[in-house]
Amino acid sequence: MLLKLFLCFTLIPVAELYLLIKVGAVLGSFNTILLVIATGFFGAWLARIEGMNTMFKVRASLQQGSMPAEELLDALIIFAAGVVLITPGLLTDISGLLLLWPVTRNAFKRFLRQKLNEMNAGGSINISRFH
Repeated sequence: MLLKLFLCFTLIPVAELYLLIKVGAVLGSFNTILLVIATGFFGAWLARIEGMNTMFKVRASLQQGSMPAEELLDALIIFAAGVVLITPGLLTDISGLLLLWPVTRNAFKRFLRQKLNEMNAGGSINISRFH
């Protein structure tokens, strides 16, 4: 776990700095800063829209009396995308935008659901179902 934290807090910022320097050399520093601001703004706008849509789906599922499991997983992914978008940088902004875009979010959700099922089958976690 310590190694994973080290990688997250050291290698990701170093990769972000490297990419920002390389992009800045091509586009110029002002344009690079504008690009980071634009991707952050677009990401915040998309997170708001997708979050509201997911909230309406959760509400509709609850009104029908069904458990909104898929919608809650969507909400978790959208929240993670928002957290990633807060971090300045191009790699994190691209990652956040990909998590917000419904096509790639659904692919990530299938992957996440598969991993959760594997962990549940292996006894790492216990997911109980409410009926």
